[in-house]
Amino acid sequence: MNGLLAKTDNGRHIPAFRTVIGAVGIAGLGLTAVVVALDNVIAHAPAGAAHGAPPLSPPDVGFVFGTDALGRDVMSETVHALAVSFSSAVFATAIAIFIGAFAGFALVRMPLGAGRLVRFVSGIVRTVPALVLAIVLVALSSRDFSTIAVGLAVCPAIFNRSFDSAMSLARSRHAMYARASGIPGFTLLRRDLVYELRVNFMYVAGRALAASATILATLSFLGFGTVPPHRDLGLVIAQARDSYLNAWWCVLFPALALVVFILCARWAATDAGGEAS
Repeated sequence: MNGLLAKTDNGRHIPAFRTVIGAVGIAGLGLTAVVVALDNVIAHAPAGAAHGAPPLSPPDVGFVFGTDALGRDVMSETVHALAVSFSSAVFATAIAIFIGAFAGFALVRMPLGAGRLVRFVSGIVRTVPALVLAIVLVALSSRDFSTIAVGLAVCPAIFNRSFDSAMSLARSRHAMYARASGIPGFTLLRRDLVYELRVNFMYVAGRALAASATILATLSFLGFGTVPPHRDLGLVIAQARDSYLNAWWCVLFPALALVVFILCARWAATDAGGEAS
């Protein structure tokens, strides 16, 4: 079989298919960013504007996504909630990458095996689900710090990958030659970081973004996340639980927005081996 679905000898899809999947994910994230940037223009009503229409009205020409139990326009609420979810997930991802990736590369060069000790501890922490870690961190602080908690909860996975990658680069032949020739360790660290960002940034960032969005929505759904009156998609879905059966539109459209956002992040993180993360 040839074309986009052709496979190599080891059963993996050829690069053309990976390129299409990655491009769709990146385009989807770009479109999401545009919607988020223009949320006040796209939405017909301000966030949380209640009693603007009859409650629990089904989708029609005037309210294409219908209205919820408080008479809020579901489309407007979905757009505003997507903006909160997107910005929070991006911020959590930035925390995870900055701390996890940079620490992973820096600690490889720590003396006396301190880096390996941190990697060992991080490996143990990694066995705990990131959602559980986030809940514990929120419980130790407050819901106002839920975004930071999610970023820290995602850190171990990124740190472990970065540390292992940096260790492999540090043991490479060209790295040994560079050290023998007197090139400073900071220069080697900067080179390795540039290589990691150039080659693997989208893979790492996409995985972290998808994980952060999923955990943030779950936290809000369980009552550990976004604090009202601000609402992300997880909180919108949670607050519509009483309408699941008799007003399906209150939950369907926010859930679809969340699923599309997470899928785009995962597709953007299609790795070099051809498997979506």
